[in-house]
Amino acid sequence: MSLWTRITEALAALANGESLAQVFDRLRAPPERSVAFTIAVIALGAKMAKADGQVTRDEVAAFREVFQIAAEDEAQAARVFNLARQDIAGYDTYARRIGEMFAQDPGMLCDLMEGLFHIAMADGFYHPNEDAFLEEVSRIFGQTETQFRSLRARFVEDAPKDPHEVLGVPQSAPLEEIRRTWRRLVRDNHPDAMIARGVPTEAIRLAEKRMADINAAWEELSGKAQARTHAPEHV
Repeated sequence: MSLWTRITEALAALANGESLAQVFDRLRAPPERSVAFTIAVIALGAKMAKADGQVTRDEVAAFREVFQIAAEDEAQAARVFNLARQDIAGYDTYARRIGEMFAQDPGMLCDLMEGLFHIAMADGFYHPNEDAFLEEVSRIFGQTETQFRSLRARFVEDAPKDPHEVLGVPQSAPLEEIRRTWRRLVRDNHPDAMIARGVPTEAIRLAEKRMADINAAWEELSGKAQARTHAPEHV
């Protein structure tokens, strides 16, 4: 049974009167966690796509890009996205339930936020309403302000690109602490680790940008440290 067939069955249960809580309760354990993750991105992505007043083709295309939807699953995926978009439930209802479901797995919540940022930036413009939406979802998920700024720094073109924020380390952190953080992030964000968390294989390309950003931030900070070490002393 394909991922999209399982998702459609889960959403059909909602249409038949089950609550969101009941549906997510059935999706807590592997392998159904990948269904829960995808529904979470669909539901919140569809809500966020309307936060700037319109749902563009770019945003829908970005969703399909995140999940690398096979040609034979496109019609099913589009139907799922449209169902979520038409749902009258508030986004905060979804966010709270999803936050509770993955409360013991903050890595999964970070994966989910990245998918939402990817969709938000699809049309090349980061709308203030999208920023407010994402900041509130991040807060509901229990993420810190530093974690949210780190995500925004990586995805939003005109946001400050401080490598410390990208890695989530303080400005005063010594190089060895930064190195340990970088290595942990590389380990935690390997595709195998993401799959183990429950991220569906269809969404693993989320790791590509994350790894590029993590490595670029480390290279910048380690390069600056090396330059300081080899700088000539002034008399």
